Amino acid sequence: MKITFIGGGNMAQAIIGGLKAGGFDAAGIGVVEPVPEQRARLASQFGVKACATPVEAAPLGDVVVMAVKPQQMHDAAASVVPHLGRDTLVLSIAAGIRIGDLARWLGGHALIARCMPNTPALIGAGMTAACATPAVSAAQRANVDRVLGAMGKSIWVDSEALLDPVTAISGSGPAYVFYFIEALEAAARELGLAPADARLLALETFLGAAKLASGSPDDPATLRTKVTSKGGTTEAALASMEASGVKAAISRATQAANARSIELGDLLGKD
Repeated sequence: MKITFIGGGNMAQAIIGGLKAGGFDAAGIGVVEPVPEQRARLASQFGVKACATPVEAAPLGDVVVMAVKPQQMHDAAASVVPHLGRDTLVLSIAAGIRIGDLARWLGGHALIARCMPNTPALIGAGMTAACATPAVSAAQRANVDRVLGAMGKSIWVDSEALLDPVTAISGSGPAYVFYFIEALEAAARELGLAPADARLLALETFLGAAKLASGSPDDPATLRTKVTSKGGTTEAALASMEASGVKAAISRATQAANARSIELGDLLGKD
């Protein structure tokens, strides 16, 4: 499989690094990156062929990964169109760009997959959801799985419309986690703990709880119940959260993120 990345930014670098760590040959990877310093860095760090334009990278190969910012996608797609093979799969990792809009910008190209990664992908711990047009074959989906596997874990969703909820949950989700850690750390300082200790306690508690939930057959509600003794400290804290409407606030927050994702899709899809 040959892969060409259109854009050599952080997410492209994360995927390339993950592919190479998994044994993928650098000779099968090309990158189109307009910034000379970035091209030199990509070639030096990963040993890939880095070009300034798609014509220099042609033939683009089996998979073309559109790894540019959403606002740059229209122009990037136009530059790729003359060099797309009929059997080339285009994989977009740009947030908000819908398949129908990308297909139009690509001159009606039918083999398109779209995914929504998140920032932990930068350290190989990402969670990505993907969808594809009906024309994409099982073998091409397997190629997408290999690319996405370089960033962490991935799932397929049946409808592109589900990528808006995915954006609200896992796409934006790392920020929610950071927000909670930030609040827990601040609370620890308010209770008199030293700043370094407050940070360590907040981080390791979150990491440990997430690992426990990930490895346990119990669902989160059951795990929560197991650590909530009647009349104890945990029960007091959770009762306070319930009284403050924390769970409802989280639901409203994800609804707001979902609505904004839909709105951005409408805006970004305009020609």
